[in-house]
Amino acid sequence: MAADGMTDEAVRALLLGVHRIAVVGASDKPGRPSGGVFRFLLDRGYAAVPVNPALSGRPVHGVPALASLAEAAPLEMVDIFRRSEEAGAVVDEAIALGARAVWMQLGVVDGAAAERARAAGLICVMDRCPAIEWGRLGLPPKVGAAAAGT
Repeated sequence: MAADGMTDEAVRALLLGVHRIAVVGASDKPGRPSGGVFRFLLDRGYAAVPVNPALSGRPVHGVPALASLAEAAPLEMVDIFRRSEEAGAVVDEAIALGARAVWMQLGVVDGAAAERARAAGLICVMDRCPAIEWGRLGLPPKVGAAAAGT
């Protein structure tokens, strides 16, 4: 079990069970991990929304960026590409907006924010990348593909 307490089964269920994901800190700059993961999520069939006030209205892989997480609601999961010390505020907003889950990217660790999220009933993944987990867990090419038989 990882440092965030999530089992492989729980991570698999989360990745296959959500559809709308807000990616906070998504970038339109080539080579940035946040842009690559955003593209990965789109390619897997998620309704992914980039949230970055500096890019508001500009496309990130063809999807207009939003200035705030509130603009992305309703949402199921919030993927956080922010420094650890900034993650807590995003987690608190995700809780307030009724998200089902928060996902803190590789290197993003905030134990207090994770505790708040779990206390509010959210699933919380920390210090992981969904693209890496997808491959590691051997998930299907698209969300819902396993159920559809593809």
